[in-house]
Amino acid sequence: MKILVINAGSSSLKYQLIDMDDESLLAKGLCERIGIDGRLTHKPQNGKPAYEADVPFPTHKEAIEAVLEKLTSAEYGVVDSMSEIGAVGHRVLHGGSEFTESCLVDDACEAAIKKCFPLGPLHNPANLMGIKACQAVMPGTPQVAVFDTSFGMSMAPKAYIYALPYEYYENDSLRRYGFHGTSHRFVSARACELAGKPGTRVINCHLGNGSSVSASIDGKCVDTSMGLTPLAGVPMGTRSGDCDPALLQFIMNKYGFSVDEMLNILNKKSGVLGISGVSSDFRDLDNAAAEGNERARLALDKFAYEVRKYIGSYAAALGGVDVLTFTAGVGENSASMRASICEGLEFLGIKLCPERNKVRGKEALISTDDSSVAVYVIPTNEELMIARDTLSLVQ
Repeated sequence: MKILVINAGSSSLKYQLIDMDDESLLAKGLCERIGIDGRLTHKPQNGKPAYEADVPFPTHKEAIEAVLEKLTSAEYGVVDSMSEIGAVGHRVLHGGSEFTESCLVDDACEAAIKKCFPLGPLHNPANLMGIKACQAVMPGTPQVAVFDTSFGMSMAPKAYIYALPYEYYENDSLRRYGFHGTSHRFVSARACELAGKPGTRVINCHLGNGSSVSASIDGKCVDTSMGLTPLAGVPMGTRSGDCDPALLQFIMNKYGFSVDEMLNILNKKSGVLGISGVSSDFRDLDNAAAEGNERARLALDKFAYEVRKYIGSYAAALGGVDVLTFTAGVGENSASMRASICEGLEFLGIKLCPERNKVRGKEALISTDDSSVAVYVIPTNEELMIARDTLSLVQ
């Protein structure tokens, strides 16, 4: 079966078409500037030429129509007709407490996605628009929602509850949910395969412009660093990560910021960008630090320090660790950041091999032979995880 995977944003739509007979990628692409002027980038994987041009996308519906036209076209296509696409899998940010796993889209599912609009105001409305657009263009084709928060739903109450008056949890569902869940699920499952034993304790570091750390046993989440929103946890490209809530009151009172202005600072002007004043891109920070920029070095050191602290705390939560994994843009490609994070973790049995650690962007064991914890680079594949869930539900 061929499955179309959709990741819809408010003004963009990323897609992949995957043949699940061998899990091969047939095509991928991106619709940008939806509702403005529109641009489509389409990349077949069968030797046919790529397509990139301005295409008007008044709504997500026109974007989906353009994607399907390219997938089935004689010049750029990878299938003969839309009938070859057996189902569509959609990434949905927030499923709230109702959804602990992926589900076929029906009225109840759509209602739950809408209910979570306040919890995911930037993503959930766009995710639902993507679903509605596919329903309009592909009537009768099964649609599946894969929730980013579902991985964290196996956490125990002691891990997900906030130490606030309990009625905020009862009345408003305010709790730790965690994000990057599809990535954490994919990588932790692969780590368990590599370990090949029951009860495998995995700490996964999903490190990129957005970063999070998770702890799991046999692929089931025990804890995760992001919280009610993706703002919590380690510092990121532009997000602050954890900080003292009273800081916000101090800054707002002194500078006269509104709540929305303060959240904009925390989400878009903080993290390694805020510390360094240079960039949110870790490659830029590496270059600046090499040239002697002390704030860029401080930003990198702060990031590594906070990730290292999470690894230590999660080792305590798990009662030890069997596999430590690195994934996403920074985790898969930055040997220097992996080395900085693992420095000083020898007491946990983590020993990095400098030569093995030179790997970029591919699966590899990077720990020494005598390391009691296996350390891996495992490239994430959220789209394949979505496609696997979709295939399972449709079958």
